[in-house]
Amino acid sequence: MPAIAAIEPIVVHVSPKTNWTFVAVTRNDGATGWGECSLNGWEPLLAAATEMLAQRCVGRTLDETVRLTRYLPHAPGGVVVQAVKSAVEQAVTDLRARASGVPVSVLLGRALRTSIPAYANINRGVNERSASGFADAANRAIAAGYRAVKLAPFDGVIAQDALTTPIDSLIRAGLDRVYAVREAIGGEHRLLVDCHWRFDEARAQAMLRDVAGAAPYWIECPVSEYSSQFPAIARLRGVANSLGMRLAGGEWLLSSEQAEAMCAANLYDVLMPDIKYAGGFAGMLQIAKVCERYDVAFSPHNPTGPIAHLASIHVSALASRLVWLEHQWGESELFYDLLGGDVAPLRNGEFAVPQASGLGAVLERTVAAAHPFMALPVEANLDERLG
Repeated sequence: MPAIAAIEPIVVHVSPKTNWTFVAVTRNDGATGWGECSLNGWEPLLAAATEMLAQRCVGRTLDETVRLTRYLPHAPGGVVVQAVKSAVEQAVTDLRARASGVPVSVLLGRALRTSIPAYANINRGVNERSASGFADAANRAIAAGYRAVKLAPFDGVIAQDALTTPIDSLIRAGLDRVYAVREAIGGEHRLLVDCHWRFDEARAQAMLRDVAGAAPYWIECPVSEYSSQFPAIARLRGVANSLGMRLAGGEWLLSSEQAEAMCAANLYDVLMPDIKYAGGFAGMLQIAKVCERYDVAFSPHNPTGPIAHLASIHVSALASRLVWLEHQWGESELFYDLLGGDVAPLRNGEFAVPQASGLGAVLERTVAAAHPFMALPVEANLDERLG
C-alpha cells in the first residue's frame, strides 16, 4: 500500500509584499500532491510546522495521514499549524484524485456547476493607493473579464488608534476610493468592500450609511470577529440590510463548529471560509453544509496563490449556496507561471472547473525555485490587532 515518503514546504517570493507557501506531499511511489498554506509573514513558522507534521506522517498511509490533519481546537499550534494541516489535506486529496484518474470535484461528490463565477480582489495589485489608483485597477479588472471587483479601501484606519491618528480623514479617504471605483465600473458591475476589521461598532454604523450611496453588494468584516463582538456584528448586519447591502465575513474560520456558531448568531449574509485554514477540502465542504442549513451564502476567501485557487474552484463546484469565488488579481504574473497543467483561465467572468485528474495542475518546482523566500517588511502585513 502506498505510504507517505516526504512532506515539504516550498515558499515563493511573489512581490515586495507577498510570499506564497505551498506543501508537497510525495508518496513512496513518486506521486506528488499539492496544497497551499500561505500566511503572509509567518513563513518560517509554517516551514517548521510542516517539518513537525512530516515527522508524524512519513511512513503512514494516506488515510492515517488525513486523520492527523483533523482540527483540534485545544491544540497550541493555532492558525499556523491548522494552515499546514489544511495544506496536507489538500495535497492528499489531490493524490487520491490523481490515483483515481478523476478531478477532485468528481472524487468528492457531484459537481453542481462546470464553471465558477468570480470577482477580482484588486487590493494587492494596487500600487498607487489613491482614489484614482483604485479606479484604474478596477477598470483593468473589468476589461479583463470580471463582472465584480473588491477593494480594501480603509488604509490606516484602526479603531484602537482613534486618539492618535486622524481616523475621520482616513475613513473619508477610504470612502473616496469606494466611490471612485463605483464611478469607474458603472452600475452594472458588483462592488464589494473589505474593511479588514478596522472599525468599532459606532464608526462601522456611520460608515455603512456613508458608503450606501455607492451601492456595495456586500461589506466585509467591519469589526473584530471575537465572540464578544457577535452582538455588534448582528446589529451591523441589520443596518447593512436595511440599506440594501449584505454583510460578509468568516475568513479565519478553522472549523465547521465555528461556522455553526456564526450562523446560529445570525452574523452574516455571506460566509467566506478559506481552504488554507478551514481544514482543506473536508473542512470547506462541512462549512458549505452549515451554510446550506442556515440559508447563508457561501463565497470562499481566496486572495493568495494558484494552488489554493484551484482547490477553491473544486470546492465551489460542489457547494450548493455558492455565490462567488474570490480571485486575487493583478499582483504578479507568477500566479499562472507557477502552474503546469490546466490553469483554469477566466472566461466570461467565470473559471472553468478543471477536468484533468486531481487539482488539474501542479506547481512548477523550477519556477518556484527561481523565486525563493524573502523576509517581508512589517508594513507588508495587516496590523496583528486586526481580526
